Amino acid sequence: MMNPKHSKNANLGLVSVVIPAYNAAAFVKNAIDSVLIQTYKNREILVVNDGSTDNTADQLANYGDAITVLSQVNGGLSSARNLGIKQARGEFIAFLDADDYWMPDKLKLQVSCMLANQALGFCSTRTQVVDPSGKPTGTWDCPERNCTTLKTIFSRHASIPGSGSSVMARRHLFDSVGLFDTELECLEDIDMWMRLAATCEYECIDSLQTVIVKSTTSMSSNLDKMRNSAVKVMQKNRDLLPEKDRSRFWQRAYSGMLTDYVKWELREGRRSAAISHILEAFLRSPIEKARLKLGLLFVALTARQAELKDL
Repeated sequence: MMNPKHSKNANLGLVSVVIPAYNAAAFVKNAIDSVLIQTYKNREILVVNDGSTDNTADQLANYGDAITVLSQVNGGLSSARNLGIKQARGEFIAFLDADDYWMPDKLKLQVSCMLANQALGFCSTRTQVVDPSGKPTGTWDCPERNCTTLKTIFSRHASIPGSGSSVMARRHLFDSVGLFDTELECLEDIDMWMRLAATCEYECIDSLQTVIVKSTTSMSSNLDKMRNSAVKVMQKNRDLLPEKDRSRFWQRAYSGMLTDYVKWELREGRRSAAISHILEAFLRSPIEKARLKLGLLFVALTARQAELKDL
């Protein structure tokens, strides 16, 4: 799976930054520049041009030897990340989406964190969320954990702040957990963090070092893809849980996942789907978040959208 030229002790401390780029000419410069100004200098930058049809290639050519450009026929985000992993030379791999960027000390803080605890397999940082104009709209905070990281991710898919633009992982772990799942239309990052969490420890650095650019446009066109992928991720990784958690806990987590998507379905006016999914959530776990589920069912049955803000 990995580059055969790699040796166990080669490039210790080197961070391979993997940036997938598809039609990213308008913003990839911001991402690359944020890596170039990192206070931690022992890094390589691998930008995967994923079959772009705009002038992304021209933008990347401007950087010369400062970056390594890997080109492929368009294969999607997972495929692009996988190519970067295969070509990475570093002890660590850090992922960054082309429309996001980092604060200058991100890599320094993460490498220090990883070196201080050899049991850590991956880490991320607290994350600032901004709109396309750069205006802050919120923060993506470190998770509250009263159980294992794996169970935390099952219970709340967005537990790892920054996700595909914040995580740093030890490269050798991909030999055992595999690469990103190219069969998933989305949530491939959640799937990967589950697999990593089943084999190693995770830490979140409580410092705003990752910046995620998020638009406020409707997610209706992607809602079905996201929900279907969430279902697949929950089902395919069920056996990663300890055997005692594969029944009641998993059903509670699955029910919670359905409930989260019901909120989005109601915001999009998809009442029939919302009713079907909230009823399934009740059947899987009638007690967990019962008041929330009843509230969502009330909204779905009465179309009183204003009630959503209180749920």
